[in-house]
Amino acid sequence: MATEGVRVARAFAPGHVTGVFRPAIRARDPRARGSLGAGIVLELGATAEARFAPGKGHRVRILGDRVRPWPISEDVARRLAPSEPGAVTVRLRHDLPVGQGFGMSAAGALATALAVGELAGAPRRRAIDVAHLADLFGGGGLGGVPAILGGGLEVRVRPGVPPYGRVVRQAFPGRMLVGVVGRPIPSPKVLRSPKALARIEAASGVLSKLARVPAADAFFRASERFTDEAGLLTPAVARTVEALRDRGAFAAQAMFGQSFFALPRTRSARAECVDWLRKRGVRAVEIGAAASGGGLLRAGTS
Repeated sequence: MATEGVRVARAFAPGHVTGVFRPAIRARDPRARGSLGAGIVLELGATAEARFAPGKGHRVRILGDRVRPWPISEDVARRLAPSEPGAVTVRLRHDLPVGQGFGMSAAGALATALAVGELAGAPRRRAIDVAHLADLFGGGGLGGVPAILGGGLEVRVRPGVPPYGRVVRQAFPGRMLVGVVGRPIPSPKVLRSPKALARIEAASGVLSKLARVPAADAFFRASERFTDEAGLLTPAVARTVEALRDRGAFAAQAMFGQSFFALPRTRSARAECVDWLRKRGVRAVEIGAAASGGGLLRAGTS
């Protein structure tokens, strides 16, 4: 098979759990829209391998790890595809469940943008803007892309991507338990509910203090309070976080999902939490924070 002129690029973008957030979508420039909030950038995420093969016309195809449409990543790839005629194929792999509050939409968008942008010679800034706007307008999330441009514990103190947005970061050396206990909760459905938005706005008051003290304990305590007050809990998530707290862990809902993240305070608490999750058949993994944000893995010509 001829491979002359074929170019390949790979990129990885980390996942993310949000513990506290408040929508901020009124700015005139959509690059300055998103959310205020706080979360932890995860060491697992999404990997995109983009391949460009010269040919007639312009074609873009996304091959995900499941047979389903990938409209956000496809929008990203179309906007960043090389201008010369040919086919762009993106193979996309997600390490965590999609639609469960683990930032897979933003991770897939950013990984795709960085890989396809590399094929087209687009600046990194352009790739970031495209990923953010596709996630924002495609119903993926509000602040996922800005959050995963770096690693660790992050607090979004100004919405949007740089230079509009601003994120304060701190290293997070711990390991958390994350898991899923039910079907996904669609983000757009929640964000269209005036009652839900009012509860979120009231519960997000904890952000002002967190922005001043972006420490792990403060983040987890704020996340627990937000979980309890935002009104997004399902019965299954409520039972799980309560049980994990009773066993000595910080535990909160991952926004938005029927999912949780938890930080056991001691070694014995970890053992009790793991045992409880195992006995109830809850799908959970132990995961650390990413040290850095999304980036290219390799690029080349074959």
